[in-house]
Amino acid sequence: MDFKLYKSGQGYYTRMGTAMAGALIIVLGCWRLYAVLGASDIANATTRLLVQVFVPIAVFIGLGFAAFWVMNKPRVVDFLIAGEGEMKKVNWSSRKEIIASTMVVIFVVMAMSCIMAVADVGFTWFFSEIGVLAK
Repeated sequence: MDFKLYKSGQGYYTRMGTAMAGALIIVLGCWRLYAVLGASDIANATTRLLVQVFVPIAVFIGLGFAAFWVMNKPRVVDFLIAGEGEMKKVNWSSRKEIIASTMVVIFVVMAMSCIMAVADVGFTWFFSEIGVLAK
């Protein structure tokens, strides 16, 4: 296995973000494996502890190497570099625009809730009156 990074000077932030997310998933998986192995039915406490500790460590090391290998493949690296390039082109909204848009959304949701409540009460009344007249 070659430990040289493909295009090492490019896509730093996307590589680091992806690597941290992958590491978090691997760590949480190994933590869960540690907990599951602790509840196993191995009679000998020493053997159970060794299995409980060393199996998640071995899985962590194996998945770490696999993640490094996948994250260093040219197609994956080129995709991450292109993704970071596209994110630099995004026109991010200003704080004022975000606040104004949020207020519009809140107002529309509240107005639609009131309209739906009035319609619900109206339909409930209408159909209860039809039920009374039908008897």
